[in-house]
Amino acid sequence: MPDSPAGPPTPPIPLAELLAREELGLRRIAGPEHADLLWVHTSEMADPYPYLLGGELLLTAGVQLADADTYVARLVQAGASALGFGVAPVHDTVPAALVEACEHHGLPLVEVPPETRFTTIARAVWRLMAEARHRELRRVTRAQQALATAAARPDPVPAVLRQLAVQLEGRVALLTADGGVLHAAGGHPAPDVRAALARLARVVTPAALPGTPSSPSRKPSPSSATDTRGDTHLFAYALGGGQGLTLVLATPRRDSGDHTVAGIAVVLLSLLTAPHQGADAAGRSAALVRLLLGAAPQDVAPLLGDGDGDDWTVVHARRADGTPADALNAGALGAALGSALSEVDRDTVRILLPCPHEAVAPQPGWTLGVSGPAPVTALPDADTQASRALGHAEATRTPLGTHRPGAGGLAGLIPADRAEAHARALLAPLTDPLAETLRCWLSLHGSWDRTAVALKVHRNTVRQRIARCAALLDTDLDDMDVRTELWFALRGRTP
Repeated sequence: MPDSPAGPPTPPIPLAELLAREELGLRRIAGPEHADLLWVHTSEMADPYPYLLGGELLLTAGVQLADADTYVARLVQAGASALGFGVAPVHDTVPAALVEACEHHGLPLVEVPPETRFTTIARAVWRLMAEARHRELRRVTRAQQALATAAARPDPVPAVLRQLAVQLEGRVALLTADGGVLHAAGGHPAPDVRAALARLARVVTPAALPGTPSSPSRKPSPSSATDTRGDTHLFAYALGGGQGLTLVLATPRRDSGDHTVAGIAVVLLSLLTAPHQGADAAGRSAALVRLLLGAAPQDVAPLLGDGDGDDWTVVHARRADGTPADALNAGALGAALGSALSEVDRDTVRILLPCPHEAVAPQPGWTLGVSGPAPVTALPDADTQASRALGHAEATRTPLGTHRPGAGGLAGLIPADRAEAHARALLAPLTDPLAETLRCWLSLHGSWDRTAVALKVHRNTVRQRIARCAALLDTDLDDMDVRTELWFALRGRTP
């Protein structure tokens, strides 16, 4: 199946729910009864494989249907969930060869009557998805309230685990770094399930805990992992806080929203088990709020550290599927990266990581931009670095972008004050938006489309801005010498 750049925006829709809409008149005539639909796509191509993401209900009238077996085999290879065949005007009935091929390859085949338009089916699927999304949000909201209430109890950690076991109807346990069970709730799984959970926990256990040596060549551990053992679904989540604690779950099924509910529990448990709870954590949270409200960095430096060697890394993140992030998403992502300092600014999550910390690893479902280490007084610059790194990652379709310092090489031969003065003089005609557009455009090798993605503007806007830059600077931006000088100037210019 082709790789999908992002997951589906809603829970999958069972084919049976669509067939139950009597007004559509749909009828399954071949293949298995069960199928999960993620998208609806219409195509009359002889081979639509290159254009499928997987999980589609593919609708066709069979205009170019020649070899039914090859056609169906390619759909199955692409990961299509079901095939809807429209009767008339091309075919009076569903071809027998297509019925046989779908039965042979295990692809559900749905007959679409002449009076039912494909757009009507698409609207019905989107409506079912909206209803499923609403049910999921209500369930997650109820779970969040229940877990938050449990966290306020005198025994918060066991209470959260008990509530999580109720919400997911399974076994949950909090494991120490050496695999010991700290707390547990729910049923008693079979020995092979317990052994599988222990193995899965080792996948997400941090490579090195405080006080133990770490190898620079060792890759960072993922923040979560999944597996199955028979009909049981297994999950493991690394908790933030640097203690190597892992939350493991074994559930009889994997429902939509389970990952979000587990993420809420991970955030709560990370905060409840972190060693720096109390005045220190409260001070850091207050400092972050003050910074975001516009306080001067030097005014909040005492709350975050003494400023002498206490560096921080800023991470910007956006959902890879384009859906807006919320406080729960931000908290779960912060916990996965090992920080409780997170917030949401429109569609972007911003996280502060105290240095030193484990190398920031890509997170499933997110695109990240990471700044270089910076003292408290330089956090605004680090914030700009993270924003640019995120824009570059989105433009190049990579899950993680990291700020690369401009020091060293030829740029390092010029004193910083002289480089700054030259940059200010050379770029004086440009406003900040124009200068940032030019910097981004040059960093992406003059790509209009990638620059538009990075800056979240239309490509025509990028063209207009670059043309304006060329006019104001009175220079030829197609000249490599000009581009090189401007690039050095833009790198030497203080944001």
